[in-house]
Amino acid sequence: MSDTDKLRIDKWLWFARVVKTRAAASALCEDGSVRLNGVRVDQAHKAVRIGDVLTIGLHSQVKVLKVVALAERRGPYSEAQHIYEDQSPAPPPRAELPSPVAERDSGSGRPTKAERRAMDRLKDGDD
Repeated sequence: MSDTDKLRIDKWLWFARVVKTRAAASALCEDGSVRLNGVRVDQAHKAVRIGDVLTIGLHSQVKVLKVVALAERRGPYSEAQHIYEDQSPAPPPRAELPSPVAERDSGSGRPTKAERRAMDRLKDGDD
């Protein structure tokens, strides 16, 4: 198998524009947030080949990417889209996401003492 048939996983993640820097790609691998064909990757030098499936935990969501091509360089986003096939599950509908505990209008300043006590009662469940 020649060197053109494989590429380091951190380079591929950077070329595919999954992360902004190669150092961030290495950190992602070392954190254990990347799986290659279902096997956890803990080193950035693991080889990626065409047909491999990467599962990436990134920003509280899971991305599933199938390697379609190996890039020569980090090109623009339009080129990067052609080196993988996104098989990620659809995000949950907005209605199923939990609502925040307390919402305040932006720019309304600090809560008053009465508002703070009301928020504390709401959080603690006291009546």
